[in-house]
Amino acid sequence: MKRREDLANPRYRRKLNVPYEPGAFGRFSEAVARNLGTARFLVVQTFLVLVWISINVLSVTLRWDPYPFILLNLMFSVQAAYAAPLILLAQNRQEDRDRQALENDRAVAARTQENAEYLARELAGVRLALSNTATSSEVREAIDSLSERIDQLLERSSPNERRGASQN
Repeated sequence: MKRREDLANPRYRRKLNVPYEPGAFGRFSEAVARNLGTARFLVVQTFLVLVWISINVLSVTLRWDPYPFILLNLMFSVQAAYAAPLILLAQNRQEDRDRQALENDRAVAARTQENAEYLARELAGVRLALSNTATSSEVREAIDSLSERIDQLLERSSPNERRGASQN
C-alpha cells in the first residue's frame, strides 16, 4: 500500500533558482551564430590554426601541442559542441519570428480582404442606386418632350377658346 501512495504522487524536484533572461541568452546565441557563419570568422580561424600548427611544428621551445595536435582537436570539439546548439537556438528564434510575421501578414491580409469586400458591396449599392436615377440627358429629353406636348395642347386649345369666345 505504501508503494502505491508513492506512485500516485509525483516526486518533488528541487529547482535551481538560477535567474537568467531567455531573451538575453537568445540574443547571445544569435550573435554567435551570426559571427560563425561569416567568411571573416573562417579566415581568422584558418589563420589561428595555421599559426598554432606552425608554432608547434617549427618551434622547439614553444611546443605545447605536439604533432597529433590533440589539444587543437579538443578545442575544435568544444567549439563544435557549443556552436551547434547555439546555432539551433538562433534558428528556432528566427523560426518563431518568421511564424509571428506570417501570422501578422495573414491578419493584415484578412483585414484587407474584408475591407475590399466591404468596398465592393458599397460600390455595388451605389451602382444600384445610380441605375434608378435619371441622367441629365434623360431629364433634358423628358423636359423637351413635355414642352412639345404642352405646345401641342396649347395649339389645340387655342382654336377652341376662340370659338367659345366668339359664340358668347
